[in-house]
Amino acid sequence: MITALMTKRFCFFPIFWLLAIGVALPGCLPVLTVPQEQELQGRTMGTTYSIKFFSQQAVDSQLLQQRVEQELELINDLMSTYRPASELMQFNRQQTTEPFMISEPTAKVIAEAIRIAEQTEGVLDITIAPLVELWGFGAAGRVSERPAAAELAAVSAYIGIDKISLTGQRLQKTEPRLALDLSTIAKGYGVDRLAEILDSAGIKDYMVDIGGEMRVKGSKPDRPWRVAIEKPVAGDRAVQRIITPGNMAMATSGDYRNYFEQDGVRYSHLIDPRTAEPVQHRTVSSTVIHPSSMTADGYATALHIMNAAEALQFANQHQLAALLIVKTDDGFSELASEAFKPFLVDEVR
Repeated sequence: MITALMTKRFCFFPIFWLLAIGVALPGCLPVLTVPQEQELQGRTMGTTYSIKFFSQQAVDSQLLQQRVEQELELINDLMSTYRPASELMQFNRQQTTEPFMISEPTAKVIAEAIRIAEQTEGVLDITIAPLVELWGFGAAGRVSERPAAAELAAVSAYIGIDKISLTGQRLQKTEPRLALDLSTIAKGYGVDRLAEILDSAGIKDYMVDIGGEMRVKGSKPDRPWRVAIEKPVAGDRAVQRIITPGNMAMATSGDYRNYFEQDGVRYSHLIDPRTAEPVQHRTVSSTVIHPSSMTADGYATALHIMNAAEALQFANQHQLAALLIVKTDDGFSELASEAFKPFLVDEVR
């Protein structure tokens, strides 16, 4: 509980009289002070962000939001594929194999993406930027039909996590045409950075959300923070399950909002680098709980690209708290890793 008790001296009045007037006289009885929820909102990374927090101390919300906006702008200037002058796009445009010096934040994100890529044997692959564009899910805009097989084969020749190396802040590619896309992990990094800003401001009870990637700490005055996992149905914002994650981050990857259809086949933005095509299995949502939102973001994407059996096996092998929602003929079923089961305290909605 974050409720604080302000101790003041007692005066002695008939109890029934105090109840009748319904107030505590100033300077006489303890006054229970409950902090009010404060919220900051805005747009970033092609989506929205929200910060909810409680604080016993006075907080300059305007100054805090200013710090938040500056941090988000910096992350976009470093890692966005939608800003031609971003650090990432400068590297992508460099058609050589010479080392390219990158900032410490970008190096941190790429290093974690490489680690997860190696652990998942290339399932999470930030070198798929050309495939993302070819399938119409990048900055160049939408397409209405699947790319030709020859196009996919040509692009696939210069994709692969083994074609980049990172030493400190020196990033290098072995294939000049290679390009990176950090959208599978950068939002999570942004959440972590905003959480660090709140920590530095002395705020101990908060929830940070950027486009569904979250991190929570502390609690509300009356109960823990609770996070909803959406029912994976396009055009519907119903709740599948409520989770109480504690002081953790939570990321969800889904294929039911960002897609196009051709000849009755749905092509989502989740591309399997092993096939160069969007996933076609029946997993519709993957959620991961982890101390780091950046790491949860990357793992949630990787588990969604795997089929359900493969993803569950991987999560259990690496002690990941993961929940998969799989489409069935009768609706949806849930598959939880052993590490996720302690979080399943609420009923399915």
